[in-house]
Amino acid sequence: MLSSPPFVRMSITAGLLIGATVFLHTMSHGEAVVPHAPLRELPYILGSWMGKEQPLDSRIVQAVGVSDYSNRLFFNQLEPPVQLYVGYYASQRTGDTIHSPKNCLPGAGWDPVQSGYATIAVPSGRKIVVNEYVIQQGLDKQLVFYWYQGRGRVVASEYAGKFWMVADAISRNRTDGALVRLVTPMNDPEAKARARLENFTQLIFPRLDQLIPN
Repeated sequence: MLSSPPFVRMSITAGLLIGATVFLHTMSHGEAVVPHAPLRELPYILGSWMGKEQPLDSRIVQAVGVSDYSNRLFFNQLEPPVQLYVGYYASQRTGDTIHSPKNCLPGAGWDPVQSGYATIAVPSGRKIVVNEYVIQQGLDKQLVFYWYQGRGRVVASEYAGKFWMVADAISRNRTDGALVRLVTPMNDPEAKARARLENFTQLIFPRLDQLIPN
């Protein structure tokens, strides 16, 4: 179940974001430029999945303020599709900061139904914790996995993400990072949708780890 009302969660997140943005503006001097491989280098074939790029409208790209992004729909003949969005920010000091899906998805007409966390074992032997989010619009239900990745960390919590952004700005002079979001329909039982996103995460994570700077 949801741990707190959406308004409360959004208010806390907004307050934290404003505080972090103001703080970063006071330190906006000479941030290190970290080279990164373009996200178009993500493979279009992952196991039995084949992806197709779905470019975003230029107004959306400008609104979210990403430095680089990939928005793809992956198809598998045996299963419902998986939508992958990766938004990379070279710097978050200038007001272009990562937007939480918990704020953006309701704005797009999706109602939050359930939220929690999923722990996934990725091929390197590492275990990562990601957000697991169920949303609904009319009769349509979707399962969402998302996490924040960069500077050597994978973080699920928005609050922890903002904390480490400020901490790394002070200690490493870096605020770069990415939002990774996976979405799949819940036409089949919830356990199957979850297994599908877990398997897809295991396929995509090693590729992302090569492209998003650590």
